[in-house]
Amino acid sequence: MAATASLKSSLLLPSPISDFSGAAVSVSAQKRRKSWQPRGARMQVSAVADSKNILVMGGTRFIGVFLSRILVKEGHQVTLFTRGKAPITQQLPGESDAEYAEFSSKVQHMKGDRQDFEFVKTSLTAKGFDVVYDINGREAVEVEPIIDALPNLEQYIYCSSAGVYLKSDLLPHCENDAVDPKSRHKGKLETESLLTSRGVNWTSIRPVYIYGPLNYNPVEEWFFHRLKAGRPIPIPGAGNQITQLGHVKDLAKAFNLVLGNPKASQQIFNISGAKYVTFDGLARACAMAGGFPEPELVHYNPKDFDFGKKKAFPFRDQHFFASIEKATRELGWTPEFDLVGGLTDSYNLDFGRGTFRKAADFTTDDMILGKKLATV
Repeated sequence: MAATASLKSSLLLPSPISDFSGAAVSVSAQKRRKSWQPRGARMQVSAVADSKNILVMGGTRFIGVFLSRILVKEGHQVTLFTRGKAPITQQLPGESDAEYAEFSSKVQHMKGDRQDFEFVKTSLTAKGFDVVYDINGREAVEVEPIIDALPNLEQYIYCSSAGVYLKSDLLPHCENDAVDPKSRHKGKLETESLLTSRGVNWTSIRPVYIYGPLNYNPVEEWFFHRLKAGRPIPIPGAGNQITQLGHVKDLAKAFNLVLGNPKASQQIFNISGAKYVTFDGLARACAMAGGFPEPELVHYNPKDFDFGKKKAFPFRDQHFFASIEKATRELGWTPEFDLVGGLTDSYNLDFGRGTFRKAADFTTDDMILGKKLATV
C-alpha cells in the first residue's frame, strides 16, 4: 500500500530528538534578542540576551514540562503557578541525574488556585513578573487578574487552540480565518480580545492536536492501547478524514521562539506537524512506532450507534488541519519530528515503558465490533 510504504520509509529516518529532557530540543539561545517595553512602548535592543522573570501558569503536566526546561536552560528565572496537587518536578526518562538536579534546583513554585482572583492579584503583584506563559487558561475572566497584577508586563504568551476556527470547506486553516463564536474554545477567543483591548503585548499559539510523552489527552495512547491488546481499531467513516498532529517538543520550541520576538507582538501562530495524515494512516503510523503488526481497521458509521457520553474516537470526525507557514516564515520555526518519528519518541518514553494516563476502555469498540459481526 502506497501510504504504508511512505510511512515505513519515514520510519527509517533517524529522529533528531531521541530523549525526554529539555536538552533534547534544539534550543537556539538568541544572544541578541529584542526586549519589549511595557504596553506598546517603543522597543529597545539589548546587547545580550536578557534573563527574564517568567511565570508559567501550569507547568507540571505536559506542555509546561518541556517548556519550563527550555526556559531554565536559557537562563531565565522560572516560576510555576499550580495548585500543588502534582509533584512540581519529576525526573523524566532520558533525563540525566545532573540535568534533573540542575532544573529542580532552579525552577520555583507558587501554590495557588487561579480561580482565587484576589490571591492571584496579591501574590503576582509582589513578584512583578516580566513575562507570563499561560498554558492552562480557558476563560478571559481568569486572565484579567493577572494583567491587573502586572502593570509592567512585557509579554503575555497564551496557549490557544486551532479548535477556535469555524468549520470550513477551505483548508488548511490560516490564522486570519473566520472563528467560531460558539466553539467550546470560545473562552480562548475572548482572552485574545481581552489582551488586545488592554493594550498588552501578547502572542497566541494555536496548536492543532498535540502528542508526545506525558500527553494527558488520549491521542496516540488510544491507538497504543488497542495495538497492544491485539484488537481491531474502529475508525469512523471511510478513514480518509485528514487531520494533523504536532509533537509537544516542537510546540515548546515554538513557545520559546516567540519570547521577546518583535515579529510575535500581537500575533497568532498555528503550530503543528509539517504533514497531514488520514485517520487510517495515523493508525498505521502508531503501529509502526510501537513495533506492532499491520493493524486491522474496522470502519463504521457513527450514526448507527448511541454511545451515550462515551467517546468512541479521539478525534473530531472531519477534516481538520492548519497551515504552519506563518510560524515558519516569521519565527524561523520548523518542526523537527516527522509523524512516525514523533510517535516512536512518545511510545519509547511513555506507553512503551508501561506508563499511560487512562486505562484501556474497549466498551464502544465492542459495541461497534458486535454490530459488525452481527451483520456479516
